[in-house]
Amino acid sequence: MSALVALSLGVSACGDDSSSADDTAADTDNTTDPTGATDDPTGADSSGGDTEGAVAHDLDLMRQVLETNADIAFAAYSDSVTTAQDLAAAIDTLVADPSEANLQAAKDAWLVSREPYGQTEVYRFRASPIDDTDYDAGNGEDGPEGDINAWPLGEGLIDYVVTGSDFGDDQVNVTDHSTGVEGPIPENNIINSPGITIDAALLSNTATADDEHDVIAGYHAIEFLLWGQDLNADGSADTLGSRDATPGQRPVTDFATDDTCTSGETANGSVDLCRRRGQYLQVAVAKLIADLESVRDGWADGAEYRTAFTTVDDIDAAKGKFLEILVGMGTLSEGELGGERMQISLSANSQEDEHSCFSDNTHRDIWLNAEGVQNSYRGEYAGYDSTLDGSDDQTGNAVSGYGLDDYLTDIGAADLEAAVSAALAETETHYRAIDAAARGGTPVDVMIQDAGGEAAAPMRDTIVSLNAQSAQIANIAVDLDIGSADDVVDPGASECDTTNPTAEC
Repeated sequence: MSALVALSLGVSACGDDSSSADDTAADTDNTTDPTGATDDPTGADSSGGDTEGAVAHDLDLMRQVLETNADIAFAAYSDSVTTAQDLAAAIDTLVADPSEANLQAAKDAWLVSREPYGQTEVYRFRASPIDDTDYDAGNGEDGPEGDINAWPLGEGLIDYVVTGSDFGDDQVNVTDHSTGVEGPIPENNIINSPGITIDAALLSNTATADDEHDVIAGYHAIEFLLWGQDLNADGSADTLGSRDATPGQRPVTDFATDDTCTSGETANGSVDLCRRRGQYLQVAVAKLIADLESVRDGWADGAEYRTAFTTVDDIDAAKGKFLEILVGMGTLSEGELGGERMQISLSANSQEDEHSCFSDNTHRDIWLNAEGVQNSYRGEYAGYDSTLDGSDDQTGNAVSGYGLDDYLTDIGAADLEAAVSAALAETETHYRAIDAAARGGTPVDVMIQDAGGEAAAPMRDTIVSLNAQSAQIANIAVDLDIGSADDVVDPGASECDTTNPTAEC
């Protein structure tokens, strides 16, 4: 399982995902209760050693946990497909009639599409449909995740960019790619290369370079084409020391089909570039829908993967599936969200490493990823927010089932359940503070300008609480004789020391 985690992180995480085992093991191999409780309600050996017979597992209840976990996956991926289809319709309208209103509607549809998808990231880091189409971790990964949610984006490979203090060669240059773009980048790109056919095959050539600076597909490619670079309001790319609170400001004339077509700072008399930009959007969203449908279908009733995941004949088999759930929860919490998605950008003041950097929607990425961990623990999926006010109003696929919290309580591990719930609640307090600050005019890219400053406090607090949360998730595996702490949170998952959120990774 650890090998799978390391491979999974290589697709979407920013930076070098090789890690110092000594650094991260100190963060994750912690099976004590950071809230101060020391009781082991199960009587399990905290070393994770041979504790056969120490835990009174219940196979029928374990099956209920697995069925609920699968129900939530299918519901959240189904909602992801639906919202991506709505995004496609909004993009079609924009391309047919480029107007400020239609551009804003497409942006809103993109933001809504992120709401259910962000809650699915907890289903990664195991041989499930998002990461592995044949569900076999032993032969490497071939799942669509890299085509769906990979970042940082190779925006300079896709379309025009502006360079400056915050957008130097290290961020907009591309060391290697498989697109057919000729000549130096960012001067040359896919949009201004009319000899390159924009189709799904082209966009499948994504994240092929060792540094992954050639990402050209998925949510973030669409985000970039809708918002453009996140420059300052005056159009300056010199944002390293004076970053304002505005997101990207791509003009609607970038999609115009008459002589008002623009591409960068000057108008271009040919409409070919604007047409290609619209075509890229349509191809990208069609591919996104197809990829999401393939993942959703793997979790449907009767599907090969779901059947294999939920069909367990004995306690040992059920433990293996529980460990898969815990790996998704623990690794997303500490290595991926706390480290790769938060600490790298915070410690380096790197807007490029911010997850949704063009739209300034990173506060929602953080919230939704953390919420996905809670969903798996509590056996609940509330739906998603379609009005962007922070409340889930689309509840048609909501799930209220039997979660790990119920299981811990029912087998007599109430103290452990309380400790895990307390850790999750602590994290929620802090990610809500990030969300409130962003809604109040301080988006994540502004928060991270001073890693030790007051504005960044919610980021630092969330990273630390995610570390503590992952330790409690590991405690479930250890105390219930399912696996070790290192099985749940791979020590090689991140170079970040999430106990010290301002330390560079």
